[in-house]
Amino acid sequence: MTTLGIIGAGNIGSQLARLGVANGYDVVVSNSRGPATLEALIAELGPRARAALPAEAAAAGDLVIVTIPLHAIDTLPLPELAGKLVIDTNNYYPQRDGNIDALDEETTTTAEMLQDLLTESRVVKAFNHIYAADLTTDGLPAGASNRRALVIAGNDPEAREAVTALLDDFGFDTVDLGPLAESWRIQRDTPGYGPRMDAFELREAVSAAIRYRDMPQAV
Repeated sequence: MTTLGIIGAGNIGSQLARLGVANGYDVVVSNSRGPATLEALIAELGPRARAALPAEAAAAGDLVIVTIPLHAIDTLPLPELAGKLVIDTNNYYPQRDGNIDALDEETTTTAEMLQDLLTESRVVKAFNHIYAADLTTDGLPAGASNRRALVIAGNDPEAREAVTALLDDFGFDTVDLGPLAESWRIQRDTPGYGPRMDAFELREAVSAAIRYRDMPQAV
């Protein structure tokens, strides 16, 4: 895979664009406000990057990163994402996204919601539990001691392998949770969400995760 299509150019999207260019990928970046608003970022990224509309970024990407607020996923270019490997970086914030019953009741996850929308795509959860600033500072070469690990989840094994390879290029080990239904283990407020951990520590953290409904309630 040589081209990353990025839908959403906020903190996470812009950092992933920087990582892509730094590691030899071509990058097509888009946002909801139009390519002209990305001129400064593209000037920084250099000739391997260009700005586009979301549909163009989706069509161009060998792998497409969706990093937009959850409430905006209905705006995604479905025809252009059909057949694509799609990375979902999202987290659910009711104060931003509004209350979503299925997520409040924990009968699904944000990644499963995206997979249900993108029926012809292969969705993999990744990059949702690392702070944006850490993406370009925490990566280390393969085999380095204390290399940071990141979680992935996805229903398609080959898609998970491809994202594992991308993470390795970006400087991170992978903890593979298996299917998307397990991605709740790395949602906000779980032990693995946020801190820098190596693969052993992160496996321990996701194993210790509990559902929101089982968390102690603040008095």
